[in-house]
Amino acid sequence: MTRRKTGRSTLIRNSYTLGTVSFCTFATLANGAGQDIVPSEEVAASGKLSIANTIDYAPFEYIGEDGKPTGIVVELAGAVAELLGVELDLQRTPFPALMPGLASGRFSIAWETFSVTPERLEQVDFIVFLQGGLAVSTRPDLLEQFSDEADICGKHVGVSAGSASDFLVDRLDAECVARRAEAVDKSIFGSSQDIVQAVLSGRIDARVDDATASSYFERVSGGQLVVTPLQYDVTPLGLAIANDDAETAQMMLSALERLFENGVYETVLERHGMSAYAVEAPYFVDSLDDLRSK
Repeated sequence: MTRRKTGRSTLIRNSYTLGTVSFCTFATLANGAGQDIVPSEEVAASGKLSIANTIDYAPFEYIGEDGKPTGIVVELAGAVAELLGVELDLQRTPFPALMPGLASGRFSIAWETFSVTPERLEQVDFIVFLQGGLAVSTRPDLLEQFSDEADICGKHVGVSAGSASDFLVDRLDAECVARRAEAVDKSIFGSSQDIVQAVLSGRIDARVDDATASSYFERVSGGQLVVTPLQYDVTPLGLAIANDDAETAQMMLSALERLFENGVYETVLERHGMSAYAVEAPYFVDSLDDLRSK
């Protein structure tokens, strides 16, 4: 594979420099024993680790009470930047623009909790660092209406545009129609916060989203939002890179391997209550045959 030449993103962009103050808890761990991680040519030249990210998907990435980006992905990315000896540059990008941006070379790394799908593998490769599935969340007063898989039929649900949940609901809708049940009424939203508010306000019955994010919102909502028993498509989750960019792939895989070895990965997941979704080790995926069960 040859290295993709990348240009400056023309998408919505907010840059945040997250240095040793924001990530001081990782200063010792991230610089643990072992060979230095070799930065890509792009990172070495710019002095920045540029990551495309929505910054709108708690607990992975969101704006904290202090007005700064935080969350699992942001903290792990900051630790990777520390390993590389560069600044972290977060490029805020709408979710539907992430895959096209990688494929066109507008940026080199999109770090979200992407589900690995055949369609996405046509454009990008992945480095798996987490696992999860898709879950349905609703208000406590509607919980009993979501006890069986068929209960999704006839419900009004919200999803994020272009997400795995978006495609799942299309599939569930087709299954409902095939059973001659009432169709699923799907609404598409631009952000996870908007979906949550729509559920809480009664505009929709439920949200379908990543199980890890659903568990987070249940915890922080104080019981206003609950995860139903309905779980779908347990799958590995990964960050994405263009499928001809071997240099960036090796840099990110090596850095994540170090964070697994030195305990940073475990510490970050524990802090956010997401240890149950850990994988045993990060790994590279450019084919569905590469996927592992843990």
